[in-house]
Amino acid sequence: MSTERLIYLPLGGAGEIGMNCYVYGYGPKDKERLILVDLGVTFPDMDTSPGVDLIFPDLTWVTDRKDQLEAIFITHAHEDHVGAVGHFFGQLGVPVYARAFTANIARRKLSEHGFGEETVTTVSAYPECVETGPFKVSFVPVSHSIPESSSLLIETAGGRVFHTGDFKIDHNPIVGEAFDEALWQDIAKDGIKALVCDSTNVFSKNAGRSESELGGNLEALIKGAERMVVATTFASNVARVKTLAEAGERAGRSICLMGRAMRRMVEASIETGVLGSFPPVVSIDDARDVPRENLMLLVTGSQGERRAASAQLARGKFNGIEMKEGDMFLFSSKTIPGNERGVISIMNQFSEMGVDVVDDNDGLYHVSGHANRPDIAKAHELMDPQMVIPMHGEHRHLREHAKLAEEAGRASAVAVNGMMVELSGNKPKVVEYIETGRRYLDGSTQIGALDGIVRDRIRMALNGHVIVTVILDEDGEPLGEPWCELMGLPETGRSKAPLVEVLEEDLGQFLGRAKEATLKDDGKIEQELRKIARRTTLDEIGKKAEVSVIISRLA
Repeated sequence: MSTERLIYLPLGGAGEIGMNCYVYGYGPKDKERLILVDLGVTFPDMDTSPGVDLIFPDLTWVTDRKDQLEAIFITHAHEDHVGAVGHFFGQLGVPVYARAFTANIARRKLSEHGFGEETVTTVSAYPECVETGPFKVSFVPVSHSIPESSSLLIETAGGRVFHTGDFKIDHNPIVGEAFDEALWQDIAKDGIKALVCDSTNVFSKNAGRSESELGGNLEALIKGAERMVVATTFASNVARVKTLAEAGERAGRSICLMGRAMRRMVEASIETGVLGSFPPVVSIDDARDVPRENLMLLVTGSQGERRAASAQLARGKFNGIEMKEGDMFLFSSKTIPGNERGVISIMNQFSEMGVDVVDDNDGLYHVSGHANRPDIAKAHELMDPQMVIPMHGEHRHLREHAKLAEEAGRASAVAVNGMMVELSGNKPKVVEYIETGRRYLDGSTQIGALDGIVRDRIRMALNGHVIVTVILDEDGEPLGEPWCELMGLPETGRSKAPLVEVLEEDLGQFLGRAKEATLKDDGKIEQELRKIARRTTLDEIGKKAEVSVIISRLA
């Protein structure tokens, strides 16, 4: 019996949508050579991670074994797959492999952290393969909502794994490669041990639709608009940006791209040859002089991002352009779960301006970049794997996907972040549970999700903050009364007196009767003052404030 094993370990993207990061390993137990597939981010929200800039997977397990790590492979250039590569490259220090468009985006991210272009190697599509350690890895073109998306064929002596990445079945995707069933079948003929497969749309029962179906609907909508048209979609969905731009051009509109990410993605597509053509665009300066009825803006911010062009237009002007009554704003996108509040807020702000808001509830102006249930089943059929491992989805998606596989007689397992699955046998087996989680980019510093920093920030936001300052003289006696500063608290409470005065009175009474032993012990003073301040705020305003105590002693 072989002592070597083939393992799969998700560190992000399994049990959630976003922050994709998957480890594959082959070799003797605990000494496997490893590769990392994707290194993405997810985005914070004010409810759970206030003040945080980005959220990363916790790579402690990998960094502890970086001498076993061979390489990083990036399937495509969405932020939830490539966004963290620059932040972790210095810790990992292994080659990064990607196809041309994705490599272009990855190099830009690495350059922001001071790493040169040589850190990313551009790889052509299958049948070219990268041999590293015990792995042979090939990039297999698939259709998705960003150019040059790829599945990965991962070949080892322990079996062949097909990692779909994000994919859909689209035979005419406008930009990027069409889905190639014959290629999948050709790859599968030598046998696939495990299909690790996208689960995002497993609950969508109708077959997926093609990007090419949208152009006519969009053109009709834009032609019917009487004033300025503004449309937003994912900046990375270059096919949709092109579809929108071409529909606007056919409707007689001048096209202007607004938002750094939108311009960057189009530039990268042209630089790498992904976009052979794109309608002429006008600069933002020139757009201000175009009559409103002849202008179409393509803007960032389809998910309600606070700093993106959509949100700034909703708040007033952006780059000297503002929305007015009778204009139209189109969301040519799907709202990712969790982003509803921000998107609806923008919609309502536009509505208050008299702007007509059009979304995609009726399916006319957006198609998903992920395979629906019938297409996932088709992928199973084409690959005919020995086992199916659902990935890229919340737990409910993974569980439903596993049921779909098992109904067709294929072994499956639900594996969320931190669950190591051995693929060596006839069916997947969970063999280990890895402690994993999240790390936050907070300003310019990475912090752990369990470090308490964000938790304290949330508590201060929920409860308010009292700063108590006490000065003691050379003999340890209070020098005057303690004084308080309030943050995020009402000025008066139940007693109708100023809250700060009530606090200072209660705290002063304690210091006035405190024993000498207590006054000599800063720890005891701090403990008692905090307890009294929290009790007083509870009595006065119905909640216990967070309290910081500053004790100064005169020498």
